[in-house]
Amino acid sequence: MPISVIRFNLVDPRATPESLSARYRAAVEMAAYADAHGVDTVQTEEHHGVDNNWLPSPFAFAGAVFGATMGGAAHSASPGGGGRETGGRIAVTVSAIIGPLHDPLRLAEEIAVLDLLSEGRLVTVAGIGYRPEEYEERGVDWGRRGKLQDLLLETLLTAWTGEPFTYQGRKVRVTPRPFTQPHPMLLVGGSSRAAARRAARLGLPFFPSAHLPELEEYYQERCAEYGTEGWTMMPAEVTPLLHLSEDPDRTWAEYGEHFLHEARTYASWQSKDIRSAVRSTAATVAELRAEGVYRVLTPEECLALGLESLVLHPLCGGMPVEEGWRSVRLFCDAVVPRLAA
Repeated sequence: MPISVIRFNLVDPRATPESLSARYRAAVEMAAYADAHGVDTVQTEEHHGVDNNWLPSPFAFAGAVFGATMGGAAHSASPGGGGRETGGRIAVTVSAIIGPLHDPLRLAEEIAVLDLLSEGRLVTVAGIGYRPEEYEERGVDWGRRGKLQDLLLETLLTAWTGEPFTYQGRKVRVTPRPFTQPHPMLLVGGSSRAAARRAARLGLPFFPSAHLPELEEYYQERCAEYGTEGWTMMPAEVTPLLHLSEDPDRTWAEYGEHFLHEARTYASWQSKDIRSAVRSTAATVAELRAEGVYRVLTPEECLALGLESLVLHPLCGGMPVEEGWRSVRLFCDAVVPRLAA
């Protein structure tokens, strides 16, 4: 059965504090609606200092989603869509955090609390990022990112035991212990051999940033070398970002600039060495539509894709909230119930 995903990065290049607040609250309501209708996971991510207000605090957003999907305690809502008890089963996948920008002890606490709150529904992918300006803004040495990532991951795994340990020359202890044992779901993200090697050495699952079977093979070889066991969560060869519409032509005509805004933002960050599942070279809406990285589909066209995972991106590039809701309702009401078949 395909995995169903709703992605939120809360981008809005024209936001006011009031409109961004409404967008955040709508995203949480959409997540609750998705939970009630059987969607598998909400996906979110981390970027800092971006002009278009890209979400910088994915764990705060995850906490809001978990609070709205406690299972029977909350009700989903949508404009004109009625209410329904939430199932309390949807995961939140943070893919990815920029590991070296986080204080390891503080992050261990935050993830533990979210893991307890959600009863194990948090999935964290730790990458090292690809924007040096984010490191510069935070006063973190770009050249030390590999060593800082090692420190972060090793500290998290030790901290979650709940036992005292030595951290940078001092005795520390992180409490409470997480809900998930031996530790919350933690994957190592990246598109380099160093990332694959790091995951294998620590016995952690590996999350390549694109469809990279040769890197998956390298990861398994390193697992054998280190005597660890692991698995790979790799994007499929084709992983388009989706928007659902009864009239795709109308949606492209009215809202194509939103998809293009995000595509161009990503393109401006990616050097030739960056390998990503979301990679566009389009300069116009027409080129973007022809390219297929972003797709606007009817429910029937979506089901016909036959993909391993379906990633809905309802608020892409500052998409108006009401249009996002139309996409969410079509996905949840007309696509997700038919995936099992």
